[in-house]
Amino acid sequence: MSQQKLRVAIVDDHAIVRQGLRQILQDTEDMEVAGEADCSAEAMKLVRGFAVDVMLLDISLPDRHGIETLKLIKKEYARLPILILSMHTEDQYAVRALRAGAAGYLTKASAPAQLVSAIRVVAAGKSYISPTVAEELAKNVRQDSERPPHEMLSDREYQTLCLIASGKTVGDIAEELALSVKTVSVYRARLLEKMGLKNNAEITHYAMKHALVE
Repeated sequence: MSQQKLRVAIVDDHAIVRQGLRQILQDTEDMEVAGEADCSAEAMKLVRGFAVDVMLLDISLPDRHGIETLKLIKKEYARLPILILSMHTEDQYAVRALRAGAAGYLTKASAPAQLVSAIRVVAAGKSYISPTVAEELAKNVRQDSERPPHEMLSDREYQTLCLIASGKTVGDIAEELALSVKTVSVYRARLLEKMGLKNNAEITHYAMKHALVE
């Protein structure tokens, strides 16, 4: 009797990335593609309509941030292991993703064998922690006073900081995050206060100094 395959859902807005992931899964005997989605709304439909054992979820989605999508899915499907697969380095989002309920975090630069291994680990109900992510988690165990100011920000405040630093206006950010300009302005004001910064130029300088933007 053949072993039942792990059904893996792929959520990424780039067709070429989905194709690459699909090929990796098709070349792996104990896995198959449960379905694909290119945005947060489609990811919700996918998980509600199909049997899924593991989800591969991108951080950068066009309609809603990956961390927000992760939280929404975990509210409905608390037991579904979600592996974040992102172009962002581990120091940018890994700890936040794990705190939000992700079962693991990998960058898109990871080797296919590492991805396959990670899927098997999270499907077995464990967390997949790479050495780089383990290092980030260790840093976060330190006292709050030793942590850099940006780690004290909420997810929305952190997103706002990164987007401002990448040259986006409050209006651009509101549109990208599907929020009102007033709400984004509140996040901006909060992050300035928490971090002791005065304006967008200081936000950009801080983000570049701490390698939060590319």
